[in-house]
Amino acid sequence: MAVYVRRFLRWSLIWLAVGVALGLGMVVAPVWSGALRTAHLHANLLGFVSFMIFGVAYHVLPRFTGQALRYPRLPSSHFFLSNVGLMLLVGSWVLRPLRFEFLEVVIGVGGALAAGGAALFIVNLWGLFSAKAPATGCGGMQPASGPPPLLQLKVSPKGEG
Repeated sequence: MAVYVRRFLRWSLIWLAVGVALGLGMVVAPVWSGALRTAHLHANLLGFVSFMIFGVAYHVLPRFTGQALRYPRLPSSHFFLSNVGLMLLVGSWVLRPLRFEFLEVVIGVGGALAAGGAALFIVNLWGLFSAKAPATGCGGMQPASGPPPLLQLKVSPKGEG
């Protein structure tokens, strides 16, 4: 599994924990529920759900289509932009009741970074569905013929170890 796939999957679980913690905070301190609601939604939907989808899509779709990602270095930039953007968004929404004027700008920057990350995801995966591209395996290699290695049995003659 590629490093960037593991990063997306691990961070999806971290964002799930953050979203659950924010949801618990809304239950424990209902006074804060209005302030935490948007942060809770962003952590769960943009964090947990989207990052899980990004990780699984980057792992599975090249295999399903038999094609390599057109820009194999782009997922790392996508991860960075999306994660930093989401951190800025969630943190700013949590702090918004303190009414710091700069938070509105931080929310905008966070949203723009997260949207930029999503755009990189779209650009990179769009090429997998091109009819012009040759049918190759993940990483540009030709698909292996025969059964997967786990299903290949090696039989040795009697008396050999």
